[in-house]
Amino acid sequence: MSNSAIRILIIEDDLIAQVFLQRILEDQGYEVITANDGEEGLMHARSFHPALIICDWMMPRLDGLEVCRRLKADPELSMIFLILLTVRGSVEDRVLGLDSGADNFLAKPVEPDELRALVRAGLRLNKIYQALQEQKRMLETELVEAAEYVRSLLPSPLVGNVNIDSRFIPSRQLGGDCFDYYWLDPDYLAIYLLDVSGHGLGAALPSISVLNLLRSQSMDGVNFYQPNHVLRALNETFQMDDQNDKYFTIWYGVYNQAKRQLVYSSAGHPPALLISNANPDDTEVKQLKTISLPIGMMPDTKFSNQRCDIGVTSTLYVFSDGIYEIMQPNGDIWGLDGFIDLLSDNRRMIADQGLNYVLDRVKTLSPNESLDDDLSLLRINFG
Repeated sequence: MSNSAIRILIIEDDLIAQVFLQRILEDQGYEVITANDGEEGLMHARSFHPALIICDWMMPRLDGLEVCRRLKADPELSMIFLILLTVRGSVEDRVLGLDSGADNFLAKPVEPDELRALVRAGLRLNKIYQALQEQKRMLETELVEAAEYVRSLLPSPLVGNVNIDSRFIPSRQLGGDCFDYYWLDPDYLAIYLLDVSGHGLGAALPSISVLNLLRSQSMDGVNFYQPNHVLRALNETFQMDDQNDKYFTIWYGVYNQAKRQLVYSSAGHPPALLISNANPDDTEVKQLKTISLPIGMMPDTKFSNQRCDIGVTSTLYVFSDGIYEIMQPNGDIWGLDGFIDLLSDNRRMIADQGLNYVLDRVKTLSPNESLDDDLSLLRINFG
């Protein structure tokens, strides 16, 4: 990049000093923009996005320290290299300047060779920052594409004797949530949801591997009608020592629609919630969970099955912990109990509006626009 393509902003209320700095930098081939005070300087910074700013400390209306603070508080401007002009030379003043956001100092009266050297050093750092930003944009684009790929593998809503609706919302980073449901035969429906530890492609790839393995039913000797058999086989296949220290939690169930029975097993996963009401005033919530370590932690982990009957008014929710581990402004986590209350207290609204109602309520609890963890949720109506 030639110097003529590099934009530098000078914020200086002393016209003589401003012209002096401008001529030195223009002689070096830089494009120079000037501002006569801090307010004008901030306006130019937002309009022109310079690669580097030279700002005087002592100015009327808005001094250099406040300019530093406002620039560094703006995500769009915070990484601009900022040199603070000052006659102050004490350690205390430098500490104050650095704490306010200055990246370097230039003493008044300005020595031209020192100015040129500081500008070159600041622009080198700006170039590194721009390269990092480009890499970050490329990585974010790839993560979005990877999340869309994971989404494309997930099943469509199931309609019939059993109705299943689902939601998958990746966090700011792609994570390891994945789920599936399919008929093993006309009477038996398999349902599972897993959550791989960590974030990024390193978590997404194992979850895709598990989905493909279970969907193809390609594990020899495994009885896919028995959830504990499936978990045992997964644990033998995905030991974390061989998976870059990745482990995962999973809830796996098989529903027999002829007998209206559900057999399930879990490995370190949040309980599925079976919500039913024999009458409108009596809501019952059962937490369906078996005690076991996550998949991959220990090679000889034991997995057990549990069985429960499914009433005609029952709805089953299977989910990852991202739906309830939401940090509140007071520092507390919303938690599983709060999520259970949401589902049980709003059955009619959820029946009318579906999972969008649940997600809208959950999102109002998060102080951030995006969630800190992946969120996956299945709602199974047995009819």
